[in-house]
Amino acid sequence: MTRELSPILLGLVLLGACDDEPASVKPEPVSMTAEALGYYCQMNILEHDGPVAQIHRAGFEQPIWFSQVRDAIAYTRLPEETDSMTAFYVSDMSAAPAGGRPDPIRWVDAKEASFVIGSDLAGGMGAPEAVPFLDADEAAAYVAVRGGEIVTLDEIPDAYVLAPVEIGLPDADAIR
Repeated sequence: MTRELSPILLGLVLLGACDDEPASVKPEPVSMTAEALGYYCQMNILEHDGPVAQIHRAGFEQPIWFSQVRDAIAYTRLPEETDSMTAFYVSDMSAAPAGGRPDPIRWVDAKEASFVIGSDLAGGMGAPEAVPFLDADEAAAYVAVRGGEIVTLDEIPDAYVLAPVEIGLPDADAIR
């Protein structure tokens, strides 16, 4: 019986060696450019104040961009979207003016960031934002000025990123 298993095991080993798929390597973050358009809004990311995000997927050279970190986190909470995700980066708001445009080349892995939720900052699309910082002390300084609480990516409640938000759109009668 041992002789019968040997060719089978050898065949399985050889079959596994024929795998043409390269090992998944985590891509580096990409600098924002004028070609970076928001995944949901299709607006130029560089034109938005506040933090933004990029998500890399297997098989795609360019990341998908989000004009709000909140929207990127929501994307990662949808089970059908995460199968091909290889990296998730968010703006490091440590160097940005309070709520202003982030540095287009300064990124932090979302799993390593400290997020401020519940502050007075609305993101690029007007919804409450999850403001990311590489340094937890800088996040604490931000909270002292703008309010909110510091959490990790996994501690951000689903309701914070998935619940509908009332955005202060102008009253149609006031426009006329």
